[in-house]
Amino acid sequence: MVLMDGKKLANTIQEDIAKEVLELSQRGVTPSLAVILVGNDPASQTYVNMKAKACKKVGITSILYEMPANIAQKDLLGMIENLNNNNNLDGILIQLPLPAHINTDEILESVLPHKDVDGFHTQNSGKLHSGISGFVPATPLGIMSLLRHYNIDIKGKDVVIIGASNIVGKPLSALMLNAGATVSICHIHTKDIDSYTKRADIICVAVGKKNLLTKNMVKEGVTIVDIGINRLDNGKIVGDVDFENVSPLCAFITPVPGGVGPMTIVSLLQNTLKSAKARASRISLSL
Repeated sequence: MVLMDGKKLANTIQEDIAKEVLELSQRGVTPSLAVILVGNDPASQTYVNMKAKACKKVGITSILYEMPANIAQKDLLGMIENLNNNNNLDGILIQLPLPAHINTDEILESVLPHKDVDGFHTQNSGKLHSGISGFVPATPLGIMSLLRHYNIDIKGKDVVIIGASNIVGKPLSALMLNAGATVSICHIHTKDIDSYTKRADIICVAVGKKNLLTKNMVKEGVTIVDIGINRLDNGKIVGDVDFENVSPLCAFITPVPGGVGPMTIVSLLQNTLKSAKARASRISLSL
């Protein structure tokens, strides 16, 4: 059993990003990311702080806009419009979830596609499902980088994804399909999930329920990507997989924490750098 060390790989990728950021900055283009945080949800604040710290480490300018929880839809849209019009800004990230009174779909659609470093705009989603280059959501992008780093072949493999969110499950299924896998997506309405997981070569689980995937649900030699995050009463962080009992059966498995999480953050940095490089190209063409 091989642990897929996302933290170690992310640190290596960050070093490469920092070199490219420095090179771009010397050419007069400093990659920059705007982060909008609405309300004071503790988990969201933690994630935002982690992203800001990662940006600082590689030289990306990170600007945080903290908005009150009761902000009106039109005011949030107005702020995004201003950020869209800022030519020195490469990425706009809206920390989710947003308060219940906010129409999240409308907010995400208001971000210009070329600044949508989260990959949530339908234009980027459409490109992903069509196999066209665009911005890919950070978690699925990080997972594919991790699998590639460990030379895990996807082509022709049976892949099961548990969880069908727009943030992870659906875009990850498109990436896997584009890579030549046979993909099954399981969710809350799926009957007999075991019948899918037992024959899977690769299982990706992103539900947020501890011990969801147990040893009787997998075959020997499986590769498992655990995307779940669950905090136990004693403060310990665990994933969706019964790691202690499942891991001995695996060829490869991600730990939680230290697996997918660091890859998600570094993939966001990669998307921001990609946007900045496109801005630099536009500037060169205009000269």
